Amino acid sequence: MPTDPAKLRIVLYPDPVLRAKAKPIPAITDEVRAVAQRMLQLMHEAPGVGLAAPQVGLNWRLFVASPSTDPNDDMVFINPVLSAPGRELEDYEEGCLSIPQVTGEIRRPKAITVEAIGLDGATFRLTSDELPARVWQHEFDHLEGTLILDRMTPMDRMACERQLKELETDYHGKSKRR
Repeated sequence: MPTDPAKLRIVLYPDPVLRAKAKPIPAITDEVRAVAQRMLQLMHEAPGVGLAAPQVGLNWRLFVASPSTDPNDDMVFINPVLSAPGRELEDYEEGCLSIPQVTGEIRRPKAITVEAIGLDGATFRLTSDELPARVWQHEFDHLEGTLILDRMTPMDRMACERQLKELETDYHGKSKRR
């Protein structure tokens, strides 16, 4: 069943789609292009620096990113693969558009390489040891069904328990009304 990009919205924790491993996109179609454009729009409106397809309810291996928040720097990553993580690890406070008002210190490799397909169908490879590296890793985690909650320190996780319970209550209340 085709996806109507206009109906896409950012889904919130604990929606099960956020925990599912996303499936590869077999071909770059008009539908994929339209979804990517809508995801970029949602990311900028939120505002955020990245957004993965599971965060809009789609089980696709696709994410968009713009670490500078400048629309001229928008990028689309289809079927991304991460490699060559740097040895140096770095702690940095991360948030997530699907888990509003929750942040935590997340330790990740400072440097990473990503290889993906762009909307033009061409494969590209990028390496970074700055904010883009962190954004790529965060969004890639979404494609694996991993959330920042899984990477937080126990102390940070405890600090956000109240907010998580509220999100769970809201989600289950909406599910019952459907």
